[in-house]
Amino acid sequence: MNAQAVREMLHRRPFEPFEIIMSSGERHVVRHPEFAIVTANRVFVVDPDTERTSFLALLHVSEMRVLQAA
Repeated sequence: MNAQAVREMLHRRPFEPFEIIMSSGERHVVRHPEFAIVTANRVFVVDPDTERTSFLALLHVSEMRVLQAA
């Protein structure tokens, strides 16, 4: 995955929450565009409910999926 693909997900209007799926199977939900920062090689994701922070290497991002509305 590359940084531009993540930026495109973050800048979609209207924004749709999505999950980042890592090659390990680990999943990280981005509920709002302000909860993620993209650099050239990493994505920094914050879960506002738990205050958990994750630094994700773009090299290991295998997929991004829009979350279905509840």
